[in-house]
Amino acid sequence: RTATIQKVAEHAGVSIATVSRAFADPAPVSDELRQRVQEAARVLNYRPSRAARTLRVGTSQAVGVVIPDLQNPFFTAVVRGIEAVLQAAGYTLLLANSDEDTARERNNLETLRADGVAGIVFVPINPARGTYRQLLVPPLHTVVVDRLPADLRADLVTVDNVGGTRLGVEHLIALGHHDIALLGGPSRHSTARERELGYEQALQAAKLPLRPEFVFRGDFREGGGYEGMRALLALPRRPTAVFVANNLMTLGAFRALHEAGVRIPDEVALVGFDDMPWATSLNPPLTAVSQPSQEIGAAAAELLLERIAQPDRAIRHVTLEATLIVRASCGAASGTRRAG
Repeated sequence: RTATIQKVAEHAGVSIATVSRAFADPAPVSDELRQRVQEAARVLNYRPSRAARTLRVGTSQAVGVVIPDLQNPFFTAVVRGIEAVLQAAGYTLLLANSDEDTARERNNLETLRADGVAGIVFVPINPARGTYRQLLVPPLHTVVVDRLPADLRADLVTVDNVGGTRLGVEHLIALGHHDIALLGGPSRHSTARERELGYEQALQAAKLPLRPEFVFRGDFREGGGYEGMRALLALPRRPTAVFVANNLMTLGAFRALHEAGVRIPDEVALVGFDDMPWATSLNPPLTAVSQPSQEIGAAAAELLLERIAQPDRAIRHVTLEATLIVRASCGAASGTRRAG
């Protein structure tokens, strides 16, 4: 049977109010009383209710985090960065997966708001205008990660998507490629639009034509990368190099190339956006634009803690740098390059 606060009070020989104060931080309870209550709680295996504490002291020690794809290693690394900072500050992380579904995202946000979390860090799906402004209203504190939300002014942490993509495409151009395709993401996401812009800027700077048939907009999932690469291989004039706009689509692109018997990088050179833990295990190892994913998460958590401490401070947008990790899939010697 679950121990109650009444049982803890009886075991410690104190009042229920004293037990309640002993678990509040800070609270006017002597060290001797606090130790007595904590020892009684340990013996009885009692854990104080987070919801009850929130009602009692008016603050929550929980933060909600909503990501769009639990299978994507980029987002799980971001969560690790968030959790490391929040845990050190005494906060608990409540994780939800929207799975790129607007109804599911809305339910996640409504549930976390109803639970009285201290704040929310989330990667938006960008539903209809006004949706986030209705859900994420003060005093709920919000920090956005990775994607620009529709119609919401909030602290934001992202990476230089334009510069990172330009860096990868410029590298392919420097290797002598003129027919470079893009496997992009859904245009409703700011990250996809920014990476497509970086692709266009690199081609324009090199005075290479923008060929509409060389741009395939997928879904940021492995299946989208697979279908996109198959479509590019079916063109009368194949690209000699492909830039893929995220990690899961890169996996699909690899699969399509291997199934078609196309040699990488001899027949098609490949660069992907997002480095992956298994990038060196691919055949050949992947050249990738690397995002500092855990640093992105840590920066988001720090912005949230700042916002909790200073609710009226100015909104901040933090943009982190991307780097190019060169491996065998592009046909060049290994190394690391930075934008600029």
